[in-house]
Amino acid sequence: MTYLPALKDTDPTIRDLIITEEKREWDKMRLIPSENYASHAVMEATGSCLTNKYSEGYAKKRYYEGQQVVDEVELLAIERAKEVFNMPHANVQPYSGSPANMAVYHAVLEHGDTIMGLALPHGGHLTHGWKVNFSGKTYHSSPYELDQETELLNYDKILEQAREVKPKMIIAGYTAYPRTIDWTKFREICDEVGAYFHADTSHITGLIAGGVHPSPYPMADTGITTSHKTLRGPRGALIVCKEEHAEKIDKAIMPGLQGGPHNNTTAAIAVALKESQTPEFKAYAAQIVANAKALAEKLNSHGFRLVTGGTDNHLILFETQASKGISGRDAAKALDTAGIVTNCNTVPFDPNPPFKPSGVRIGTPAITSRGMKEDEMAKLGDWMSEAIDNASDEAVLKRIAGEVEELCQSFPCPGITPENWQ
Repeated sequence: MTYLPALKDTDPTIRDLIITEEKREWDKMRLIPSENYASHAVMEATGSCLTNKYSEGYAKKRYYEGQQVVDEVELLAIERAKEVFNMPHANVQPYSGSPANMAVYHAVLEHGDTIMGLALPHGGHLTHGWKVNFSGKTYHSSPYELDQETELLNYDKILEQAREVKPKMIIAGYTAYPRTIDWTKFREICDEVGAYFHADTSHITGLIAGGVHPSPYPMADTGITTSHKTLRGPRGALIVCKEEHAEKIDKAIMPGLQGGPHNNTTAAIAVALKESQTPEFKAYAAQIVANAKALAEKLNSHGFRLVTGGTDNHLILFETQASKGISGRDAAKALDTAGIVTNCNTVPFDPNPPFKPSGVRIGTPAITSRGMKEDEMAKLGDWMSEAIDNASDEAVLKRIAGEVEELCQSFPCPGITPENWQ
């Protein structure tokens, strides 16, 4: 049976590119911590006829007729989100994480209010108040930083800064912080200075749902998460909040920022949330952390300096410039040639510019979804060290790529069926 037969007839070029991407995802070890493999069930929902329906408004309060089915889909996704995150209200319509954060800010803040989020070069996100982003332009941003000695969150210093600047909101949740977040500390700081506590768990939501990282809920006033990354859902997002903010947040999404939701994505979010409550998912979440710790230990043994000295979650940030005399960008390019996909990243207090930073950021969600465990992490760490040490030796990198591809054949990718390529 022909794979993607309609595309083969209509647009064979796009079909070929999709198959080429599937082969790339199958043959390489994908270590970008924001990437994963969605299940066949999630992908079926994403590609369903629900993409045909326009549903402006909210369930039971739409502007168009014909909403009997999509209303049930959205209500199911909402109930599952409320249950998973132990929060009284959920909005599953945001198109992505950035507009989800924007909606929360619009709902509870006024233009010019002071916000505090972790500085982007220290592992924060653009939408947490960085100066080039809407969040840093619309609001007065006073970013907090990691401790220079430990590279950890220093809650005493964050409290001291909050007392000084009196923020209306403090944002916790990060893109490149490899340690456990003490949500209780943030709640206490927010209570002392009268700030809203906003949690962005986009990177670690799967770990929270799987029970291997503490949850900020129901402590946080508001929170957002993307639905892919460790959660293994579609490319979308959702917001949760306390009841007092529900109406304002719903209005901030629609009509404030968006029109009709992507109903196919809403259905896929519902599927991913259901999957996250299975024993298999909880075992996967625990293995993510075990794999990250094993990989961190192996990299450390090869002389790489790990930011904070290790990891508690899915993510490892390691420095290459001083450790190996190579920039993070050049190291990431060498690793990609060797079949290991990563991204260059700044390290805290990085002396190098953002486009040629000193570090590399990696994560274990995708390779864990394939079933890889500690033995594979040991091999991976050895390959990474060899590739970076021989970054200019094309023959060595190609040889490693072949060995990586050979290993990958024994670990199927969820959602991808190689037999379809025939």
